[in-house]
Parts: sequence; C-alpha cells; structure tokens
Amino acid sequence: MTTTVLLDLLRAEITDRDERRKQRLVRDAAFHRPKRLEDFDYDKNPHVDAVYVNNLANPAWVRAGAPLVLVGNSGTGKSHLLIGIGTAIAEHGLKVRYTTTANLVNELAEAHNEKRLSKTLYRYARYDLLCLDEFGYLNLDRTGAKLLFQIFTEREERKAIAVASNAPFSEWDKTFTEERLCSAIVDRLTFNGYLVETGNDSYRLQSTLERNRS
Repeated sequence: MTTTVLLDLLRAEITDRDERRKQRLVRDAAFHRPKRLEDFDYDKNPHVDAVYVNNLANPAWVRAGAPLVLVGNSGTGKSHLLIGIGTAIAEHGLKVRYTTTANLVNELAEAHNEKRLSKTLYRYARYDLLCLDEFGYLNLDRTGAKLLFQIFTEREERKAIAVASNAPFSEWDKTFTEERLCSAIVDRLTFNGYLVETGNDSYRLQSTLERNRS
C-alpha cells in the first residue's frame, strides 16, 4: 500500500472521527428540537442582524466566558437562534447544555431537597455553554431565584451562558421579585456580554397568515 493511500485513509479516519464527535456533542446538548443558523429566515425578521448572529457561531465569546441574551416577543425566533448558536458551538468541539429555565430551577430545587445541590452545580459548571430557554416565562419564588442565581455565580466570567427571554430587562423584576437579586442577575448577564433583539412581530404568526392567504 502506497504512502499516498495510507495518508488518504488516515485523513478519512480523522474526518470521520471528528464528525462523530460533533454529532455526539450536539446530541449531548439535549436540544429539544434541531435548529441551525443557516435555516433562520432573516428576510422574515429584519430586526435580526445576520452578520452579528453568525459571528456568535464562532466560539471565541464562549471561551471568554461571556454572556449572551436574546430578547423579543414570542414567535420572533429566539429559540431558533439560541439552539442554532448552541449547535454551532457544539460542532466546534465545546460542551453545550440546553434546558428551559423552569426545568433547570425544578432540577436545582429537587437536588437541594435531596442534599445533592453541590453535585448538580458542579455538573452544570462543566459545560462550556449553558443555553437557558424561556427565561422570564415564570415567576420564581425566593428559593428558586436564589438557586438559579447560584448557577450564574458559578459561571461568572469563566463559563458562558446564553438566555432567551420574551421580557425586556425592565420586566425581569416580575421573575426575580427581590430587587437586589434581580439587579445582580441582570448585571451578570450584561457585563461584557452580547445582545440580540428579535423584535415584536411574531414570525410564526406571519408564516401562518401567509400560508392561509396562499
């Protein structure tokens, strides 16, 4: 067997191994549905800057431990962008975890009650990027808010976190009713961070109306 053939086989093996690793990292992220940035319709949502979003597919901001906030009304593509960015980061070889805020708070509360909170916090601290969807959809009690705050504190300026919220920052006090705690969370999610505003016009509603007219 010639050296050229051996090199080709080696390259093929490396390529296959890299592809399988990407697939495993995306699978381990536990996205509840597949979404890619390439499939986002920027024409339908001109509020979103394609160049800015595509730059977030580069893992530099994740490696720097920076936060990302996606804000906009329901149906404007926040979850699509959150999952799409998370998928791109996982395909760069980083560890990503996706969950909804409600599921995370419930998991933390259960761990707290069963006296294994430290273990759960450590597990979440190992992810390079934590994607929190539906942030601000529920009002948290004092215990739930403090448990979630521990996640932010553990990751601050070390590991990246991205949240998708249907509420502007001015309304986050409805989720985090304690003023100082709310301010501390906003501070941690905005300091040296990135912001994507998806606007108010529902992409899903627009698509439904267009489909009904056709």
